[in-house]
Amino acid sequence: MTRRELAVLLLGAAASRPLAAAAQQSGIPVVGVLTNGSADTRKPFVDAFVRGLAETGYVDGNNVMLDFRWAGDDYKRLFELTRDLVQRPVTVIAAAGLNAALISKRATTTIPIVFGVGDDPVKHGLAASYNHPGGNATGLHILVAGLVTKRLSLLRELAPHPAVIAILANPNNANTPGALAESEEASRSLGQQIQVVKASTDADIDAAFASLSKRGAEALVVSADQFYLTRSAYLVGLAAQYAIPAIYEFRAFVDAGGLASYGPDINDCDRQHGIYTGKVLAGANPSDLPIIQPTRFELLINLKTAMALGLTVPPVLLARADEVIE
Repeated sequence: MTRRELAVLLLGAAASRPLAAAAQQSGIPVVGVLTNGSADTRKPFVDAFVRGLAETGYVDGNNVMLDFRWAGDDYKRLFELTRDLVQRPVTVIAAAGLNAALISKRATTTIPIVFGVGDDPVKHGLAASYNHPGGNATGLHILVAGLVTKRLSLLRELAPHPAVIAILANPNNANTPGALAESEEASRSLGQQIQVVKASTDADIDAAFASLSKRGAEALVVSADQFYLTRSAYLVGLAAQYAIPAIYEFRAFVDAGGLASYGPDINDCDRQHGIYTGKVLAGANPSDLPIIQPTRFELLINLKTAMALGLTVPPVLLARADEVIE
């Protein structure tokens, strides 16, 4: 993180404190929204979350106050941001991402937590079960870690017979161990050799792409990660520069020129996150509010990018695609 970015984060946090305090004194509930990135890089999340919250009758600045806490590119900052929200205290914590959810859960057993996480929330101790969470936390399981096998299979159809497929993963993301465990299992079941390449900074990303040819990698799966999502155009540009077929989880990458993506509609997931937060504000008990999962998954293929890579997309795959960009 640059010095300027850190200054913006600190100023934003300081400015939000009197606003949140004033809201609480007037009886207006305060939702602490905890995530990495920034207001600029995570604007689609903010827009969708606010839209979902409004569907339950809560409008920011009217009958609820949103106190956004941005960790930038540093997952470790989530600890201090969470501590501040709990000490305030806020009415509800909306935790976007597994790291934010786990840290919030450790920080409080009384403030309701509504999470949006990529890996199994029950496995990570966020809830006792999907139907009856049983504690102070509930929300969405966005199935980030559970789709690696599917993306590997799709990539093998798009780029036939790759000797090695690289998996780009952020070691600082709590979803990563689960996703990599699934990758290893998928590689055995598919008979596909994989190479894990880890990156948590811009310099790491550059080095990772530069190392692909040395590793014999002929295709790439980019793991779902908010740090990567905020750099979708940059990652897509590197994939083009190194002429490597890559598949991603979210459509933002394909919109930026990426070859393909397969995953849930993330904007709808963020909207559901807002809706669930509104339900808790309205009095629903997280203990009894079932954890939900996306029911619709999108396959997007960019034909222009496929042609640039010299790939012929099988007609059967085009027929299965939810959207083909030409």
